[in-house]
Order: sequence, then C-alpha cells, then structure tokens
Amino acid sequence: MALEKLRGPQTDALFEAILELRDLDECYRFFDDLATISEVQSLSQRLNVARMLKMGYTYENIKNETGASTATISRVRRCFDYGSGGYGEILERMEEKDKEEEEV
Repeated sequence: MALEKLRGPQTDALFEAILELRDLDECYRFFDDLATISEVQSLSQRLNVARMLKMGYTYENIKNETGASTATISRVRRCFDYGSGGYGEILERMEEKDKEEEEV
C-alpha cells in the first residue's frame, strides 16, 4: 500500500504543520514558502479533477475545464476508486460545508 511508504517522521511533521493552519491566508503564506507555484497548482488541479469525477463529468469535460492531461485524470480516478479514501472523505466534508453555508 502506498500509504505505508508515505508514512514517516518528516511526513508526520509536514502534516502536523498543515493541521496547524488556521485560515486561507495562513495556507497561502505557508504553501508559498513550502512549494513552487506549479506544485500547488498541480495539487489543486488534482482535487478539482476528483471533484468533477465525483460529479460525473466525462474525461473530455474535465480535460477541457481544468487543463489536466488524461494521464492525470486517470491517476486521480484510480486513487478516487481504489485509493485510501482521502479524496472521498474530503470531498464529502467540503460538500457538507457548502450546504451549511447555503443554509445560513
């Protein structure tokens, strides 16, 4: 399982640091220091691809809207369908938050 290869003290420290972020401004500042613009854009693109796959968009629609390659879309699909469940968990929380904000 890829998850076990990822685990380790350095990765734990990174994720603990991310969990300490309090708002979007802190996230932007931290990720600006931590990663290149391209790396952050790539991660955000993958999350957007996962969201669109969950919504039933076709590969062609996703490719046209996000600019993601079919290889990236396929990789995200594999992770979404057979991975550790991270995409599904986060997308569900984001949907719940969106619904709560609409009700307010």
